[in-house]
Amino acid sequence: MTGTTRPRNTRPRNTRPRSSHPGNVRPGHARPGEGLRSRPPVRALPPHAMFAERLLAVLSGERPVHWMLGRTVGPAYEQLVQLAAATPFGGRGGGRAGVRPVVLSCRVQSVPGGLEAFASVATGDRVRAMAFRLEPGADRRWRCAAVELDDLPPRVPAQSRGPWE
Repeated sequence: MTGTTRPRNTRPRNTRPRSSHPGNVRPGHARPGEGLRSRPPVRALPPHAMFAERLLAVLSGERPVHWMLGRTVGPAYEQLVQLAAATPFGGRGGGRAGVRPVVLSCRVQSVPGGLEAFASVATGDRVRAMAFRLEPGADRRWRCAAVELDDLPPRVPAQSRGPWE
């Protein structure tokens, strides 16, 4: 018998056929016999955390102040205009060049008529404080009603103080 043998399979034994590779199935499509896989739901930020991020974007100079026009009420917009002029969390105001400020934590307290929130913000090697008040509008959307920042001068470590103190 000459030349009657079948050629051997050239595919290595530890791989599966291409049709069963999980990367070959388009998202949202299932193979026969499999149920559709659902993606985990995207969790939205709570209102106080979303506003902390938005306020930080404005106060770091990343976004213009008018970005908050529909999300502020009362004197909060004027407060933002005055605060953002100094870019307290970035640019020439507080952060190091090239370092984007980050919200480290944001806590909220329910008060009559709304929420009061306070956030700690890292700007390079400093941690600063930001407080704001949220009030529900007639359309049931939250709006920022007041903004305050820590206006404390930088603290001098005890070791580097001079003999005058």
